Amino acid sequence: MTTLTADLKKNNKKVPVRGMMDNVMEQFNSASDYIGLHPNIRKILSITNNEIIVNFPVKMDNGEVEIFQGYRVQHNNALGPYKGGLRYHPTVDIDAARALAMWMTWKTSLAGLPYGGGKGGIKIDPSKYSQAELERITRRFTFALADNIGPEHDIPAPDVNTNSQTMAWIADTYMSTRPPAERTANQHVVTGKPDGSGGLEGRDRATGYGVYLSIKFWAEKNNEPLVGKKFIVQGFGNVGYWAAHFLEKDGAQLVAVQDAYGSIENQKGINVEDLFNYIKVNEGSIVDFPNAKTIDKDKFFALNCDICIPAALGNQITKQNAPKIKATLIAEGANGPTNVEGEKILIDRGITVIPDILCNSGGVVGSYFEWLQNRNGEIWQLEDVMAKLDKKMKESFNKVFDYAKNEGIDMRTAAFCIAIQRIEKAYIQRGIFP
Repeated sequence: MTTLTADLKKNNKKVPVRGMMDNVMEQFNSASDYIGLHPNIRKILSITNNEIIVNFPVKMDNGEVEIFQGYRVQHNNALGPYKGGLRYHPTVDIDAARALAMWMTWKTSLAGLPYGGGKGGIKIDPSKYSQAELERITRRFTFALADNIGPEHDIPAPDVNTNSQTMAWIADTYMSTRPPAERTANQHVVTGKPDGSGGLEGRDRATGYGVYLSIKFWAEKNNEPLVGKKFIVQGFGNVGYWAAHFLEKDGAQLVAVQDAYGSIENQKGINVEDLFNYIKVNEGSIVDFPNAKTIDKDKFFALNCDICIPAALGNQITKQNAPKIKATLIAEGANGPTNVEGEKILIDRGITVIPDILCNSGGVVGSYFEWLQNRNGEIWQLEDVMAKLDKKMKESFNKVFDYAKNEGIDMRTAAFCIAIQRIEKAYIQRGIFP
């Protein structure tokens, strides 16, 4: 026990909980030390470029006005416009936005995209508001962000509790504030829009498909068939569902799911489509799904399985539950689901972690395709999108896998090294504006 922790306990004070920013900085510093990152570039990448906090009023259905706080953090744009999601969740704050924005910088760099990293959202529980209220909140948030976003500057996308409808509201509001001659040219201010509003066919499944591909590529590298592999999924939203959908098609078996409402298990298998159809009529919850038993939430990560897919929120796998995990592979569908202490335990136990900046990068790759489609006035077909996504994900996976194997390091450190080196090269070639 450290002196600080001991003193806090002795004085009956709450021990500080390690946040996502602590995790991302430790990951960044570890990789930077490994590659010998130039000190000046380390200084630049250790901080964010811009942090926007907006407070804005919205009239509720009952006529009362509520004040909301929204965030947009722009970490780095050395490689291109800021890119990253907007989430609506009670845990959204400036610290979380900073960490998520930094992860986006590494994610877009690793994927070889012409983007930097940004992230943000609103501190809100969307389940407490009507659809009409959420529309007004979203439009007012977009107006408050004003010129801090733009198709060549900062391009938001869906994240936790936001979706294609949210993006359509943002795009419409943003375009309405532009001069008439520029409105249609700004459609790509956001990605993840509905198909009929400039969205990319297949964007809805891109993140989950990327998670599946990462698992598939790992299995191929290790000569392990997916048929018969048991997997568990934390979070059965867009990412968790599509990852499970494609894994089941390859013969893997879903045996447990956890969401914000509860945890269920059936070691004989849970049919993915049956569960998906169930939650559509059960207010998005897996609770009381008839073909599985309810289990204690604290036992979820300790279940018997081969593959674990944390696809919910950050800091889910920690030093408390990492020793109990039975899976041999962790595929990070969420951003930052494994904290530093938890990952050290997993690595020491010989458990492979496919890191978030690689594993769930199918979403930002799909966003790039949508951005290109809008920018060029094209319409891409689903089969072309999936083929391009497959190729892009395989290139990224092979780079990380080979780097990790050749250097004798874990996949996260390898992914960070590759991502940081690409940005370092850009700074070295261009120099720093005096």
